[in-house]
Parts: sequence; structure tokens; C-alpha cells
Amino acid sequence: MKTMKLMLALTVVAITTASCGSNQQEADTAKQKAPKMLVVYYSQLGNTKAVAEEIAKKTGADIEAIEAVNPYDGDFDATIARCMQEREAGTVIEIKPVKANVADYDIIFVGAPVWFGVFAPPMLTYLTQVDLSGKKVVPFCTFGSGGLESSTADLLAKQPKAEVLPGYGVRQARMEAMPKEVDQFLKAGGFIEGEYTPLPDFPEQHNVSKEESVIFDAAVDGYPMIHAKATKVAMRTIPEGTEYLFTAVDLPREKNGKMPPAGEMQVYVTVSEGTAPVFTKVVR
Repeated sequence: MKTMKLMLALTVVAITTASCGSNQQEADTAKQKAPKMLVVYYSQLGNTKAVAEEIAKKTGADIEAIEAVNPYDGDFDATIARCMQEREAGTVIEIKPVKANVADYDIIFVGAPVWFGVFAPPMLTYLTQVDLSGKKVVPFCTFGSGGLESSTADLLAKQPKAEVLPGYGVRQARMEAMPKEVDQFLKAGGFIEGEYTPLPDFPEQHNVSKEESVIFDAAVDGYPMIHAKATKVAMRTIPEGTEYLFTAVDLPREKNGKMPPAGEMQVYVTVSEGTAPVFTKVVR
């Protein structure tokens, strides 16, 4: 009887040990298979840096900043003037060596402010120096009014063999909303675990009513680069309230070299309870 009890105890110990070993092995395998991530970014005023650090903090990714050998001045007008001259002259901005080897990573988050509809020149230089073929690349950016779509298209053109995933962009005027938006973006993309709220598609647009026109005008009021009239709109419910997608056309304006070319645009506007309408991005 004692022998039988001893054999039974040993069997239980063996099964428990095997089970623990199996669980540990599964955990080790999962850890080995977890993708290695890198966040590489250029930031002039600190906004893009804040987004990069938020992504790195939440994902555990390595992070590195791109630095221009000849840094841009912090003054907006001086920076834009210099950038325009460099664009006209076809100047390639020299950057300091980047230590991170992209070959060691599976997912690379690439971020910069948007200037003239594309990534700032130091990031464009980096994208011509690095080979992201076969890598999952996630663009992110900060902007005055928009540029995620155009900068993503430029990234695709420069890295055609990379798998460019949907990106994240935020207006510099809305940085307080960034941490929560980044959290939802990373969860929606499967980069981190957690629940997120999938957004419904916008329905078909309809002609703008007087009340909806007032919302559009309030959202863009005071922003010098938008002088437009809303013509059509669609709306959807989001966790923060209501999001509007306006189609708008530029109104006649005095000759101004700083204004974008006249044409049609898509303007996204969010209205939260108890707050004024605010536009989140413009797509031209």
C-alpha cells in the first residue's frame, strides 16, 4: 500500500514538473517570437519627440533620434525659408550617423514633422541611406494641418520593398490628446495588448446644412492656412463625441505665397460634449 502511494506521489510530481516545464518553454518561445521594435525619429521643436517617446514607452521599443549636422533654427519662419531654398536647390541635408541597425529589427516606427507635405529633410535623408526592405514600417508625424497621407506616400516611394503599415499623425495644436490616441493606435495595430474601440466607417456624404457649416467654420476659425467653405459632410460617433468629415473648397483669397494652392480638401473635425469644434487634420 505504501509502495502504491509513493508511486502515485511520484507520478503527480512528474506530471506537475512536466507541466511547469512546458509552460516555461511556451513562455520562452513566445518571448523569442516577439517582434523587436525600433522607433527612429527627427524632431525640431519636441512634438515629434514626445510622440516617439510615447510609442517607445508603450511598446518597449528601442529609440533613436536623427540629428542634422547643421541644425535648423527653432524660429518657424527662418526654418521654412531655409527649407524652401534647400528644396529649390535640391540640397540633401547631412545627418549624423544613426547607431541602430535596422537589420536587427522586425518593426520600425519612423517619425518626423511634416514640412511642405512630406517628412522634414533630415528624415528624408535617413530614408535614402537605410534599407527597410522586408521590414514592417509604421510612419508617424506631427503637423500644422495635415500630411500623414502625403508623407506616407513619399515613404512608400523611397522604400518600395518595405511593408508600410497604417500610420499615426497629430496636429501640434492637439498634443494633449496624443497619449490617449497613441494608446488606441498601438492597440488597434496589434503592437500592444489591450481593448480598443474600433471606429465605424463614415456613411456617404450629404450636402452641408447651415448648422453643420457653423461647426466647420468654428473648427477652422483662426487657422491661417484654411480659408474654405464646406460643401459636403458625413459624421460618425466616436468615444470622444462626434467626428465630421467635411469636403471643402478654397475661397478666393488675396495673393499669398504662404497659402497652399486653391482646390478641394477633406477636413476632419471632432466635437466633444462641452467643447468647441476642433479640426484634427486636413487631406488635400
